[in-house]
Amino acid sequence: MKRTPARIPATAAGCCLLPFAVAAHAQPAQADYPVKSVLFMVPQAAGGSTDTLARLIGQRLGDALGVTVVIENRPGANGIIGTEAALKAAPNGGTLVVSGTGIMAINPALYPKLSYDPVRNFVAVANFGYSTSVLVAHPSLPVKTIADVIALAKKKPGAIKYASAGVGSSPHLSAALFQHMSGADILHVPYKGSTPGVSATLTGETEIMFTGVASALSFIKAGRLRPISINGPRRSPALPTTPTAGESGLPGFEADFWIGLFAPAGLPRPLVTRLNTEVNRILTADGMRERLGELGVDTVPGTPEQFAELLAKDIERWAKAVRAAGLKGE
Repeated sequence: MKRTPARIPATAAGCCLLPFAVAAHAQPAQADYPVKSVLFMVPQAAGGSTDTLARLIGQRLGDALGVTVVIENRPGANGIIGTEAALKAAPNGGTLVVSGTGIMAINPALYPKLSYDPVRNFVAVANFGYSTSVLVAHPSLPVKTIADVIALAKKKPGAIKYASAGVGSSPHLSAALFQHMSGADILHVPYKGSTPGVSATLTGETEIMFTGVASALSFIKAGRLRPISINGPRRSPALPTTPTAGESGLPGFEADFWIGLFAPAGLPRPLVTRLNTEVNRILTADGMRERLGELGVDTVPGTPEQFAELLAKDIERWAKAVRAAGLKGE
């Protein structure tokens, strides 16, 4: 568990956001916010895409509301531990949850006795955007394209180990979909969050990983990870020379996931509207779309109702995918 002010980058991934933090200017609050400090609960390890967005947007949201935003990373059990903790908070705007597809839309299908209901126990406040997925490999693995990975995995079944953020996490589901579509045989090694998974790939403990661009970008630039494919409909501005999976050997393969802001159920509607308005203003501010694009995030401003509808549809969509893959949470 780790708490840090949103305006102080605490990880290598966060450090790349420092210029953005310095450039931000506080905005006068429209009206007094009911609390002086807001906790951003991040149910994942520091350094991943979710954490990176929480820090970037949290600082600016704090400036807009006239409050201090504190980031708390509480990873574990595929995001369940941190999400459970947020359930105990009063619905007064003092505790918000920055979470994504895996925790809110996939976990309900994986865990029949899940301790939280994303629809009943939380309010969908604002969608930050979609995090572009990238397939990365340790430089020692003799592959340059996704077609190379498929060929090697078929030649040596089970020899390539892939890291994930846990059973049923977004990286795991991405790899499961990859296996289903390609027929490749790769070995799953789950970790407690994306950051430990990326670290395992950095050391060569595992050879590949499907992860968010923000989680891997600094290591790609340093030459410590090799980008293999962007797993979305278009190339990422952050990695413009890295082809999509469709361009490099696996047409139709896409694995993008959203990240957004949630609140404990019962948050008064005026506060939901206020938070949504401020987040959308941040997402559409001058240069922000471009800055997020450089981190592999495609922004999606919209209403709380639109975000809630997306959540409901994805819960249904991923339930079918989990059943088809025969996955079950541990």
